[in-house]
Amino acid sequence: MSRKLSLRWWGAMGLCVALSAMAQERPADFKSLVPLSLSGEGPWYRLELPLGVQLRASQADLRDVRVFNGAGELQAYALARQQAQSTEQRNLSAVKWFPLYNSAQAGDSPPSVRVQSNANGTLVQVQPSTQLEAGEEVLRGWLLDASAIKAPLQQLVLDWVSEHDGFQRFSIEASDDLQHWQPWGDGQVARLSFADERIEQHEVALPGQTARYLRLLWQSPQAAPTLTAAQLQSSTTSSQPSPLAWSQPLAGSVAKPGEYSWQLPMGLNVERVRIELKQANSLAPARLYGRRESSLPWQPLGNGLLYRLTQNGQDVQHNELQLPGQTVQQLKLVVDERGGGLGAEAPNLEFAVRGVQLVFLARGDGPFTLALGNSAVSAANLPLSTLIPDYSPQRLKDLGQARVDGASQLAPVATKDPVAPASAGPDWKKIGLWAVLLLGVLALAGMAFSLLRKPEAKP
Repeated sequence: MSRKLSLRWWGAMGLCVALSAMAQERPADFKSLVPLSLSGEGPWYRLELPLGVQLRASQADLRDVRVFNGAGELQAYALARQQAQSTEQRNLSAVKWFPLYNSAQAGDSPPSVRVQSNANGTLVQVQPSTQLEAGEEVLRGWLLDASAIKAPLQQLVLDWVSEHDGFQRFSIEASDDLQHWQPWGDGQVARLSFADERIEQHEVALPGQTARYLRLLWQSPQAAPTLTAAQLQSSTTSSQPSPLAWSQPLAGSVAKPGEYSWQLPMGLNVERVRIELKQANSLAPARLYGRRESSLPWQPLGNGLLYRLTQNGQDVQHNELQLPGQTVQQLKLVVDERGGGLGAEAPNLEFAVRGVQLVFLARGDGPFTLALGNSAVSAANLPLSTLIPDYSPQRLKDLGQARVDGASQLAPVATKDPVAPASAGPDWKKIGLWAVLLLGVLALAGMAFSLLRKPEAKP
């Protein structure tokens, strides 16, 4: 094929791609339409997708979810599965410090001390284990009492006085019993003067572990300064489980005594289930199984003890089972009947999946609509970092809010084919686009046929 024909071929293909891109999706291409209400500051809005809305999607990974504005134009959006959230709290605590003396002849060996503490381990007095005569004692370092801090230690903050400016280098050791010491590396603080500038470094990083006591030993004997303040920064981390979206109660069926099954609306990554215990004083050791379809074998998902007991006039129950989050569409509960079972009828079951957030960039005028239900479309969501250039978890929390209006009354499109237009008349715009596309392909084929039949020029 000649170079000219190749160029014409790629040009025609580019035209085909451009024409295809013009035939964009429209609200009428989807089974369900959900009106959205907006509040807060845009242009980005965050929507918590209720499970009832998610179940209207035709694809389990929600690739057929779209957002349209009032003119029926697609909006750029991102999907985010909500993860477990952890928060860290840091505290700065002042601690007591005690001098550690050694004899001048002892060199770099750690001082031997005698310690007096109260019942909770707080240091009251620290003295050399042997009596040092006047003039023999040398300040070797400092002992810090961190017994009141129960959290991991992240940073040491010191203040001191010294005859000369410069660097203060020391080793750091940790202990819980003042007998066995674990090295925590070296530390360095500094106080420097240059011309009219003054530079001070007071902080030293710690390994993030717990310890009741810290021992600071200066690397050069007789170089330990006099401390005027000692503080320890600790951190506590609290973890919140990932938000879950719970379903409405789902009726089940009885396969045989002690064996119940449920059919989910679609394949879902189920994280947890809740079994209805109708009768008081129910006790049921149970195993839960799942599978994606009837032709596959059951796979064990979890087990536990389900109970609803009356104690001291109060109803105490445990009716939830944790699942590994794999995709299932059928669930089966097998109950050990020796505990009395759960009755002749299948109990209702509620299932939970990890929450999903949809973030979209509002363009054009409202009202804005969420569309779901089209098995023929491909994923169109962007990464959050692309949708929001300066994205951060805190930035996500500050976005405007979008809410579903009447989630239980989704507006269906009056069409049997989810990808067909709802209107009865022909779509002349789409017909015209396809006609131009077809003419372009025919013209390209004619040019190719003509060039292939033309004899090559003789040299």
